[in-house]
Amino acid sequence: MKTLGLFRHAKSDWSDARARDFDRPLNARGRKGARLMGEHVRDSGYRFDRVIASPAVRVAETIEEATKAFGRSYPVEWDRRIYLASSATLLDLLRGIEGDPASVLMVGHNPGLEDLIFDLVPDDGSSPLRDEAEVKFPTATFAVLEIPVDSWADLEERTAKLVAMTRPRDLDPSLGPERVD
Repeated sequence: MKTLGLFRHAKSDWSDARARDFDRPLNARGRKGARLMGEHVRDSGYRFDRVIASPAVRVAETIEEATKAFGRSYPVEWDRRIYLASSATLLDLLRGIEGDPASVLMVGHNPGLEDLIFDLVPDDGSSPLRDEAEVKFPTATFAVLEIPVDSWADLEERTAKLVAMTRPRDLDPSLGPERVD
């Protein structure tokens, strides 16, 4: 059995219209959400043998803020292929993981992470969490999938079970969608 954690980067700052997408940092709400999700991951007891992440600034800052909850940082394998990757690219990356760690945390972007859930978890009505992800997989969402394989190379579509999914707004309603009155 393999465990795959998916962590979407937190809310980014769009105030500098000239900044390249890759270089966009987190905004204040994003920093707060990333820290809160880091606390959630810590308190939920999930541990990952390997962390692989997009090197985009907003992902790096999400990891930096989230790991403050742990009191120490963890080694991260930065992989440019995750930046704005499709689900197919993410699947290929996972199948190529060396050393067959039992658990991997991937930190990246939508729509790739969300689509990866849709490709890995069967759409047969048996997963209320999958249905919830179809509605919205917002920034800083953390999800955990269990995959019944012995090796990442054997990863197949429609074989995973989505066992947890938490959005920042589930922990702090003020981090929910911004309302315009």
